[in-house]
Amino acid sequence: MKEPILYFASHRRQFLGLVTLAWAQVGGAQSVMPALLPSPPSLQIELAKALQQKQALIVMVSLEGCAFCRIARSSHLVPMQKAGTPIVQLDMRSVQGVLDFQGRATTHDQLIKQWRISVAPTLLFFGPGGKEVVERMEGGYLPDFYGPYLEERLLKARQAL
Repeated sequence: MKEPILYFASHRRQFLGLVTLAWAQVGGAQSVMPALLPSPPSLQIELAKALQQKQALIVMVSLEGCAFCRIARSSHLVPMQKAGTPIVQLDMRSVQGVLDFQGRATTHDQLIKQWRISVAPTLLFFGPGGKEVVERMEGGYLPDFYGPYLEERLLKARQAL
């Protein structure tokens, strides 16, 4: 009888994370509008605006139905974007049109494949010329560490400009 209690105690953090995620997917998230990031018509224009503010452009690569994407977006990225951090979103498997950093017409999915991204969410940090200025953030990370990793990348991106 003690074994299940020990198992539960040792896996408490994972259990609580799964319960929170299940609640968000089933009950809590249905009554609230999902947090959204802008989908840019032109990455070239968005990058120019970001650089005028002396900031890197953050591009979130998302996937429809991705729970980790939804959590990262609502908990971290949308509040940052509302506070003035330049962040846009591109969607895997989307045929929505977008102009790349050189002003050429492409789609979200084609650009994501060109960047060799296969994990959602992925955050990219772009500087002058549409070049990545810091290491990408791939995947959901642990919720306790996502924010600090993101802040570290932002600091490095600003220093790289």
